[in-house]
Amino acid sequence: MLDVEVEAEAALLLTTQSATKVYRTPGSFAEQRMALRLGEGARLELIPDQLIAYREASYRQNTHIKVRPSSSLVMAEVITPGWSPDGASFKYEELRLRTEIHVETDGGSELLALDNLLIRPPLNDVTGLGFMEGFSHLGSLVVVDTRVNQALADELHALTAGRDSHTGVSLTRTVAGTTGLVLRALSSSTEELNSLLRACTALLRDRWHGQAPLNLRKY
Repeated sequence: MLDVEVEAEAALLLTTQSATKVYRTPGSFAEQRMALRLGEGARLELIPDQLIAYREASYRQNTHIKVRPSSSLVMAEVITPGWSPDGASFKYEELRLRTEIHVETDGGSELLALDNLLIRPPLNDVTGLGFMEGFSHLGSLVVVDTRVNQALADELHALTAGRDSHTGVSLTRTVAGTTGLVLRALSSSTEELNSLLRACTALLRDRWHGQAPLNLRKY
């Protein structure tokens, strides 16, 4: 269980030491739960290394987020299949990622977005159309901020042009002036998705905070 609170007007960049690796879970599943709370004017960048699911792995991730109308959240994630002895992809059993985002005001709490992602590779044809469109890796970017709008969604989508990925961007409803944005990208490369997400976060860091792109220098 990961429990994080960013107090009013504070800023936090949170990452992991290395990739999250999920190995065989016979008859059960590995689980990670996160509770994130952002105060007024608080800012959180959650940029973990990739999640790697190996052969016969089953994994569940539940993330519950509470923000205030003036909070700013940027959350990125990459999912990749792990190495298999026979060289085949998608040997894991199932990945379930559920993210629930609420906006808290003086009048109460209201749901901004509920995102359920289920990846359950078929037993036989694991790379054809209809299952991740033939790609093997998935990248996600979630942004919650009062400055999120259709123009920003279009600009982030334009950043993905010419890349070796298939990308889509959508907006959530608006609650108390706050809107969410979800970007999803499919690719066959972890580095391709990391590069794409870095470009998106770099745009937000420069425009909103006058900061340089992230360089976490882990490797």
